[in-house]
Amino acid sequence: MKYLVGAARWIVGILFIFSGLIKLNDPVGFSFKLEEYFSPAVLDLDFLTPYALAISLFVVILEVLLGVMLLVRFRVKFTVWSLLLMIIFFTFLTFYSAYYNKVTDCGCFGDAIKLTPWESFTKDIILLILIVFLFVKRDLISAVATYKVRSLVCLLALVASVIYANYVLNHLPVVDFRPYKLGANLEDGMNVPEDAPKPIYEYAWKFNVDGQEKIVVTQGEYPSVEGEFIGVETTEIQEGYEPPIHDFTIEQGGQDFAANMLQEDRLVMVIAYDLAKSNLHAFTEVREMAKEAKSAGYKVIGMSASDEEQAATVRKKYGLDFEFYFTDQTTLKTIIRSNPGILVLHKGTVVQKKHHNDIDELTFKK
Repeated sequence: MKYLVGAARWIVGILFIFSGLIKLNDPVGFSFKLEEYFSPAVLDLDFLTPYALAISLFVVILEVLLGVMLLVRFRVKFTVWSLLLMIIFFTFLTFYSAYYNKVTDCGCFGDAIKLTPWESFTKDIILLILIVFLFVKRDLISAVATYKVRSLVCLLALVASVIYANYVLNHLPVVDFRPYKLGANLEDGMNVPEDAPKPIYEYAWKFNVDGQEKIVVTQGEYPSVEGEFIGVETTEIQEGYEPPIHDFTIEQGGQDFAANMLQEDRLVMVIAYDLAKSNLHAFTEVREMAKEAKSAGYKVIGMSASDEEQAATVRKKYGLDFEFYFTDQTTLKTIIRSNPGILVLHKGTVVQKKHHNDIDELTFKK
């Protein structure tokens, strides 16, 4: 039994540390996922939305810390109780998402590992079983080092997590798992291979046959039925291939300029998903950066989901000598975890990517 407890302890501890570190690498991305959960269409907890980032940081640091505490067997009773409460909450969320199809990606492992809602729920059920087992057998989890050593390890884990979180918040994720990372070509990311799986649909045809409703299910073809056609219901039973980059546009006046922009030899994108939430003071540095880039022969554009009036106000207030184009807010949030942030592209390939705190690190070759 002690070996089973030890195995369960290592599995749960490592999974919590891994999951926490993945999200700690990108707490802003996890906060966006929490905002999705808090929205009126899901849990209707909109009053929590302003605190999404703070909750994100608390949850991911706690996740890492509890994993470390379990591995070093520190404050076992508190640790297993905390793990149990956390996994019950996560299991509820993933079941709710899967059953009602509300959030298609729980964000359990950030952008590193994508899980379907039911896969996420299954993962949480397995963890719940293991944690309940540890909870019941917690008396078999005995200490192997002094209290001082174990507390020091946990303190170091906490301090390291806080320092790391502070760094990625003020710069960018150290490891970028998104399709807009350095070296990625955006056009390639939007292409669908010729041999890519196509979606499969199931059609339920309804007929009135001699006063009785009859349903015939096919995968597209119209059935041969002697009766009056009533209607048809279509269900997607297998998803087709979706390219890593989708819903990417660079619109102005109802026209999409993405294809042309991605052919530019030297293109600078100033990305601000919501100008009302941007760090507006950063636009003073953005203005100087844009001047330097233009003098080196770069084309500079702004990309935002804000309306034209708001964009015009920011341009006038900060003397920005470039135009703003419209792009979907979710797409912009995915591109860069900075508001504003800077992307430099060469024929659609990302060659530089900077947080607004690191604008001075950008280089423009003449």
